[in-house]
Amino acid sequence: MKKALFQLLLVLLVAAQAQAAPKPKPKPAAVDSAALYRAMLDSVQGSLRYQTGHLTLPGGIGELTVPAGYRYLDSAQSRRVLTKFWHNPDGTSLGMLFPKDKGPLDEHSWAYIIEYDPMGYVKDDDANDIDYADLLADMQKDTEEANSEREKAGYEPAYLLGWGATPYYDKNQHALHWAKLLRFGGSTDSTLNYNVRLLGRKGVLILNAVASPEQLPEIKASIPGLLANVGFAKGQQYNDYSAGIDEVAAYSIGGLVAGKVLAKVGFFAVLLKFWKLGIIALGGLWAAIKRFFGFGTKEA
Repeated sequence: MKKALFQLLLVLLVAAQAQAAPKPKPKPAAVDSAALYRAMLDSVQGSLRYQTGHLTLPGGIGELTVPAGYRYLDSAQSRRVLTKFWHNPDGTSLGMLFPKDKGPLDEHSWAYIIEYDPMGYVKDDDANDIDYADLLADMQKDTEEANSEREKAGYEPAYLLGWGATPYYDKNQHALHWAKLLRFGGSTDSTLNYNVRLLGRKGVLILNAVASPEQLPEIKASIPGLLANVGFAKGQQYNDYSAGIDEVAAYSIGGLVAGKVLAKVGFFAVLLKFWKLGIIALGGLWAAIKRFFGFGTKEA
């Protein structure tokens, strides 16, 4: 009887020790960082709400019928893209126009940023008299001379390499477009800045695209459809100009190409910096996504 009792106690003691003994921790499951990264990126981009069809631009300035193969992001969401996603200091715009198959955080993404400048009525008398080779030389000189001020403001120096597409003015559509090839800082890579200007009675609709030089054919192919589907509201079109009543702009056609080169270079420098260090570099974009969601931030 004692022996049986002793054996029972021994069994209970072993069982108790087994329960008390620390269990080995299971090894953490391997994390697929690429899949997690892609899921986070898709989540961020999936929060954007695009529009298609016919719409009125903010302020009633003009109208846009979103061309086939593209989608429009409104002004508020565009500001979010420009400031939070692309880290631009200023996200003010009338919206953005993206290719249907590209989101703002996709590799090789590009978009038209739509703005309006109420500079007045731009005379186009000089359109056929401009020597664009001479104009380019002047612009290159001005750009380099402004680099010291640009660097003091915290931007990288900019270098205008040449035309990506020589300026062209369509007198019937009152539309001007051209492309510049730029390089920033010590980078060996160049970036393409495609500019479209649609002239109106009291100002200019601005559509700017920043991309890689390899995307020039894609952007050039989009121009006819873009110009056919964007325009000023009735009463605000170029031919509605009233002499003696409406203000005339200080810029002519040549001035539009050269006059505001420096004003926007900082904007594109920051945009390029984010593309190169954020989208192409996995770590940079991962950090940007974490900041967007507030991960890892501490309250003061």
